[in-house]
Amino acid sequence: MPTLSLSPPPKKKLLKLRKRVKVEMETCLDFISRLDYDASMRILMCLDDPSDLVHVSCVSHSWRHFVITNGLFKQLCMRMFPSLHNVEHVAEPNCTKNSLEIGCSNSAERETLAREHRVYAFLAHGCTSFAVRECISDSIIASSTDNYPEETIHNTLEPRDRVAIHNTLEPRDRVARRASYWSSKGQSNPVVPETLTYKLVADICIITEISVRPFQAFFQYGNPIYSAKSMRFRMGHLKAPMDDSMVEPCDNFADENFIWTYISPKFAMAQENRLQSFKLPEPVLCIGGILQVELLGRVQKQEMDGLFYICISHVRAMGRPLSPAFGVEILEPSGKFVLKAQSYEQPKVGENGSCESPDANMEERVRDLEQIVNLLRGQGVIVEYEWNEDDESGDEMAL
Repeated sequence: MPTLSLSPPPKKKLLKLRKRVKVEMETCLDFISRLDYDASMRILMCLDDPSDLVHVSCVSHSWRHFVITNGLFKQLCMRMFPSLHNVEHVAEPNCTKNSLEIGCSNSAERETLAREHRVYAFLAHGCTSFAVRECISDSIIASSTDNYPEETIHNTLEPRDRVAIHNTLEPRDRVARRASYWSSKGQSNPVVPETLTYKLVADICIITEISVRPFQAFFQYGNPIYSAKSMRFRMGHLKAPMDDSMVEPCDNFADENFIWTYISPKFAMAQENRLQSFKLPEPVLCIGGILQVELLGRVQKQEMDGLFYICISHVRAMGRPLSPAFGVEILEPSGKFVLKAQSYEQPKVGENGSCESPDANMEERVRDLEQIVNLLRGQGVIVEYEWNEDDESGDEMAL
């Protein structure tokens, strides 16, 4: 097979090729069979919409053969998400490692190309059509916690007492009339960073936007907001399965438990009590289902001890979970992975546009019950609000 050159052709030559293709299409001529291989590839590589490649594959048997043989869907997916270059191989339902190796070289190669075509074609479809939803399922660990468990990282995911606003869920920073937030330990040096690490709803997700809301301490003089100066986001996977040792509190926390395959640029954070959204430069394919929020720089000093703190009331990540249609198997220590097409069915979408599991509501109710039990035992958050109408109206103005 000739070597593919990805350098763009001269403008005049490209215009001439387009004119020739238009003439041949109007006269029902097959331009792929008339043009040389490089020219055909240059034309088809310009297609960046999966539906366009689907249409190309449906034109004729020869065009479909060209798309499959040259792995055009695979190349499209790798252009969309460079992390797919680390795919060792793809697998389908009921496809074992032995089945990938059986057969003569020619038939095995044809089957491999056909399998990659099916998997990457459905992946490209899922990347643009699967439902967009909240992608964080649970918190894992914080680099530090001031008062555990009252100010735990779990508070940044509190689902209770939410208010629907424009088809989104806006969490409040009060739960059961008490403050709900995570707080770092105090530091005399405002440069000391903090990290919040979360587990996503699937081992393979496309993340497009992350939102963070700093906490405003209404119970302190001046109502200070404990935001960070800036932040960035990391995505990747665990080096080894999680165990019970990875729980809070945890000082001197290191990233040696994770492998990060994506690190975002820095985003400036405003010292304002609102959910601040940070859209990533490009959609990111997270392989492994781990998200870390890195909080850089401290801006607010607590009056009572003169130390700098960062406090966060909510973190949200929006994107497209690709599970249960797809799964991954990380191959350590190489860092490569197996991309598994576990089903070719479109995930069912709920009434609210999400793909939440049927146990999601039950888990939320259990957490509500735990909160009530802790309050009855006197183990709730030590900070308590005087709930009144003035507070309520103040919150609305802050939002």
